[in-house]
Amino acid sequence: MDLRPIPKQETVPAFDPNAIRIKHIMQNLRPYRQYEGDEITEALVKKLLEQAASRCDMILSLDPNGEDDWMEVLCDGEWLALGYSSGGGQENYYSYNPAFAGDPERSPLLSGGQTPVEKYLALQDIEAGVQAVGYSICTGGLYPGIDWAKQL
Repeated sequence: MDLRPIPKQETVPAFDPNAIRIKHIMQNLRPYRQYEGDEITEALVKKLLEQAASRCDMILSLDPNGEDDWMEVLCDGEWLALGYSSGGGQENYYSYNPAFAGDPERSPLLSGGQTPVEKYLALQDIEAGVQAVGYSICTGGLYPGIDWAKQL
C-alpha cells in the first residue's frame, strides 16, 4: 500500500468537546451493539472513550446508516489503530507510527476482525489515540495531534 505520511501538528485547533458529529456507532466486541442518532449521548461517548483505552473494536460513522465517512477504532490496551474512509472508499487515512516506518512487522490488532494491522499503522501512545477518537466524534475530522498516513 502506498502512503503519504501527514505529520502531526503541534497545536490542535479549539473545538467544542461536547459536540457530537457521529451519527452511527457499531461495537464489534461482545456485547455487539449499534447506536444511532439520539442514542449517541455525551454519557455514551464518555463510556466508549474509556473502553477505547483498553479494548475496543468499533466503527464510528458520520453517515446515519454507517455506510460512509467512517472510522474504525481498534485497541488491545497496548496498541491502538485508526482507519478513516470517506467518499465511498476513495479517501483513506490511517493512524501512523513513524517509529516503525518501513517495518513490515504486524501489531496484534486485526482490522475487520481478520486483517493484521502493521505496527507502522498502529499507535503505542494510547492516550493520544483516544484523544483522536474523541476529536473525531466531536468534529467529524482527523485529529491533528497524531501522525496520519493517506493512502495514495
